[in-house]
Amino acid sequence: MIRAPLLALLTALAAAPLSAAAAPPTAAERTMTATVDAEQPRTVALLERLVNQNSGTQNLSGVRATCELIRPEFEALGFKVRWVQQDAVARAGHLVATHAGRKGAKRILLIGHLDTVFEPDSPFQKFERVDETHAKGPGVSDDKGGDVVMIAALRAMQAAGTLKKANIEVILTGDEEEAGLPISASRADLVAAGRRADVALDFEGLAREDGRDMGSVARRSAGNWTLTVTARSGHSSGVFSQFAGDGAIYELARILAAYRQELPQPNLTYNVGLVAGGATAALAPDGAHAEATGKTNIIPAQAIARGDLRALSGTQIAATVARMQAIAATSLNGTKAVFEFEDKYPPMAPTAGNRALLARLNGVNATLGLAAMGELDPLKRGAGDISFVAADVDSLAGLGPVSEGDHTPGETVDIPSIFTQAKRAALLMSRLAAEKP
Repeated sequence: MIRAPLLALLTALAAAPLSAAAAPPTAAERTMTATVDAEQPRTVALLERLVNQNSGTQNLSGVRATCELIRPEFEALGFKVRWVQQDAVARAGHLVATHAGRKGAKRILLIGHLDTVFEPDSPFQKFERVDETHAKGPGVSDDKGGDVVMIAALRAMQAAGTLKKANIEVILTGDEEEAGLPISASRADLVAAGRRADVALDFEGLAREDGRDMGSVARRSAGNWTLTVTARSGHSSGVFSQFAGDGAIYELARILAAYRQELPQPNLTYNVGLVAGGATAALAPDGAHAEATGKTNIIPAQAIARGDLRALSGTQIAATVARMQAIAATSLNGTKAVFEFEDKYPPMAPTAGNRALLARLNGVNATLGLAAMGELDPLKRGAGDISFVAADVDSLAGLGPVSEGDHTPGETVDIPSIFTQAKRAALLMSRLAAEKP
């Protein structure tokens, strides 16, 4: 447990400007930074190979092929690598790599993913250099760019001799972009790894604000909700009457408007992503398509809306869901609404332990001559796999590269940020690995 005076110091360090008294790099740390620089062409070449192998979440063979491209990198560093098949949740599987170091030292969990949002039918398939400092391609940042940062950092540690004593477990999931269901099955190995670890580092992209690199000590949850309304139907000439009622679409609109007016809270969002209504309305099994029929002179009998809910704590999720259900329950005449919620990604709360990790990273920044990193606003970051372990272990996200256009055909990575992030990660992991839990 971190005591209040120490927490205040660590928080101040996390937000403090670069200190003139920063600890100079050790010989091992100088070797790590030199190794990252010397291996820049190798690192970019690995990124190109990974990006050119399609690994859309639904392309199970492509995700497995990406694993086979990256497996030798870990094996060459002395990791034992295994593949965790995920047939039961209709996903490819996860790469798990373990490195046994000094007994009694901190256990470090590294998290990334193999899959991308770009399936084989996407026109966006290949790695392409934009200029000397940028490249674009599917997953060039999210998260194949993060994976090569991780590997470059581990290679630098090996060159400096700090990897030998490090206790590290790596999990690269094969379905981060669209997790297999049930979540309890598809994330069982990750949750178990989090419970074994003393610290977790996530290699999704680094965020910037006003040109400043920011640390991610919190990520919001991600859950889906469905609102289904049924109503009496009839001739439109009777709409709003006591015997005919208001119809399903007006009731759906009332509920959605009430959500917008009554739910606002800090760090909470509740998007409406799909709406359908009419004489008939049906949601497709994939939850992403709907079909409706109707005429202007028929009071609609059915309406459906789907959306997501993102919050920063379990308490906030529970209170918001309860309020959404209560609003839906006060139905207009002749209508009935049913609200359902599916909790998927849990929140990563901004704990004292997470802030202490950011303070440690800022110590690395000082050694490297880099500016201190403040805390990123959690509204500016989506949900991620690290949230499944954050309740059990101190966690820090955003150790991957800087990018823009993620999840779009313009996804572009800032290449120099790959090397900066690899240096940060190598020094941070080496310092953590030398500590006791």
